[in-house]
Amino acid sequence: MTFITAKPTGAKAEIYGELALQARGLFEGERDPIANAANLAALIYGGLDDLNWAGFYLMKQGELVLGPFQGRPACVRIALGKGVCGTAAKRGETVIVDDVEAFPGHIACDAASRSEIVVPLSKNGALIGVLDLDAPIPSRFDAQDRAGLETLAQLWLDASDP
Repeated sequence: MTFITAKPTGAKAEIYGELALQARGLFEGERDPIANAANLAALIYGGLDDLNWAGFYLMKQGELVLGPFQGRPACVRIALGKGVCGTAAKRGETVIVDDVEAFPGHIACDAASRSEIVVPLSKNGALIGVLDLDAPIPSRFDAQDRAGLETLAQLWLDASDP
């Protein structure tokens, strides 16, 4: 197992490249999805600037249920199609919201959150859950974040048994 010793620095692409390298090391030899999700949430939260929440919601009995995360306490259950997480899950595509207060049906788990990105997690055609990041500043996330987080999400999916 590889332990993280320093926060990645540099351009966004370099930071995400380093986070991917560190994630591969954390996942090496471990197939448990909860253990891997916990480590990935901690890696992302500690490795990216300007976040106030990073974590997972996992599909259970037709709804998204809070999984491993870093940050303040969060909403426990989210219906498909509701809020940013439920919308990304239902659409099956990453959703970036520059201003959560302008997003119809936004679920305010933390009043400090101003922007959000949610990456759906699917394996073998089945929705497993979502990877969710919140930031206390508007317009925190962009196409580089989308690409980097989609890569990290795929690494988690590949490293974890269903």
